[in-house]
Amino acid sequence: MISLDNPRDSAERVVSELLRVPPAADELGRVFAAHGHLLHLVGGSVRDALLGRPATGATGAPADLDFATDARPERVLEITRGWAEATWEAGIAFGTVGLARRGLRFEITTYRSEAYDRKSRNPTVTYGDSLEADLSRRDFTVNAMAVSVPGHDFVDLFGGMADLARGVLRTPASPQASLDDDPLRILRAARFEATLKLTPVPELVEAMRARTERLAIVSPERVRDELRKLILAADPVAGLERLVEIGVADIVLPEVAAMQMEIDEHHQHKDVYAHTLTVLRQAIALEEPGAPDEVLRWAALLHDIGKPRTRRHVPGGRVSFHHHEVVGRDMTRRRLAALHFPKDVTDAICRLVYLHLRFHGYGEGEWTDAAVRRYVHDAGPQLTRLHKLVRSDCTTRNRRKAAALSRTYDSLEERIADLAAREEIAAIRPELSGDDIMALLGLAPSRLVGQARAHMLEFRFECGLVGREAAEAELFRWAREHEVPIPDA
Repeated sequence: MISLDNPRDSAERVVSELLRVPPAADELGRVFAAHGHLLHLVGGSVRDALLGRPATGATGAPADLDFATDARPERVLEITRGWAEATWEAGIAFGTVGLARRGLRFEITTYRSEAYDRKSRNPTVTYGDSLEADLSRRDFTVNAMAVSVPGHDFVDLFGGMADLARGVLRTPASPQASLDDDPLRILRAARFEATLKLTPVPELVEAMRARTERLAIVSPERVRDELRKLILAADPVAGLERLVEIGVADIVLPEVAAMQMEIDEHHQHKDVYAHTLTVLRQAIALEEPGAPDEVLRWAALLHDIGKPRTRRHVPGGRVSFHHHEVVGRDMTRRRLAALHFPKDVTDAICRLVYLHLRFHGYGEGEWTDAAVRRYVHDAGPQLTRLHKLVRSDCTTRNRRKAAALSRTYDSLEERIADLAAREEIAAIRPELSGDDIMALLGLAPSRLVGQARAHMLEFRFECGLVGREAAEAELFRWAREHEVPIPDA
């Protein structure tokens, strides 16, 4: 890693670090040069090399390498035919061609500028003719550096390396013009604050604040992708606090901003917003090292969003939030649907939001085995995450109370482990399947079969594994009680 303590690090030392770029990048540069075109490694690829960050994505796979060129997209496809092992053209309308070779992915974009008009959800792209103009339209100076391939000439026209050294975030052009070009950069600024600890300069913050409503023209998918990257940052709280502070959260995550509730005069409840950020930090601390858990983090952020809508003042100066987990689950589903989140991710987050309060009925261990089985069944594949969320939700400063809650949850986990050792608690289902029920009662598929199966599931919760004969006896008992004819009875 190059030391950035002194921003006057020589270009030679920069190039030395950039020599770690995969040889395939230089190969590609030679292909372009042979056809009379320029190719530069740009953006995050250069920035991360300067920071000594591994060139990998969130999943641990090699990250895409981003390039800029004077060649038009059709020309890129033409000159790389035979060199690339695969190509994709999903971004060609915006000047980008994707290539793959030897397990690496390359994103090659023609010099361009892009801007939104006041009503458009998609930018208008105009091709440019110079690297300098292309770099000048980029979002931030730290992403406006370039290195030629294969020559490795370092280009830093806007002081990006010095800004990295100082830990600041600036725009190559005026912040007003930059954010007008693409309002999504408001979210990107918050993300870079969270991921790279780069603090936006005051004039950028003010431009962000003044343009929050412009985010309404950006597609939900682009907003979603930025928020998903932000939540996976090393310190997402820093970025989230920025979004709330400048009013952007009112547009993209209004439920989070709404948690800044006024504390009642008797201080009978915590600041829900501050509590939530603490829960998020504590949940992150419980993750496996190097494995950020997006579902857990979103659940931690959203678990209490139902509180503002359910707050009620009760006698004695106290407040209540009855059923905030139910309201919060429904609010979470609506927000994630509006952001076009994948259904499986949404379902997992909503399940955790809904269940995060269930443990508090456990008391001092009064739950029956049936209640423990229901807890495990309802959590399903999210049980491990639920354990972490519940533990993270304890933010009391009273050490005795915190220790007591921790011991109680330890007790619940021990009971779950004990039951798991004796029965298949991780995948609880009735001992009689739907097919079994139809065969035993002579029924065709119907609502009645579903009712019988629901009863047998409750029986499984209450009694555990009882064996086939006892399960059939219970089914027949239920059938008689509900006047369902039993064949050969």
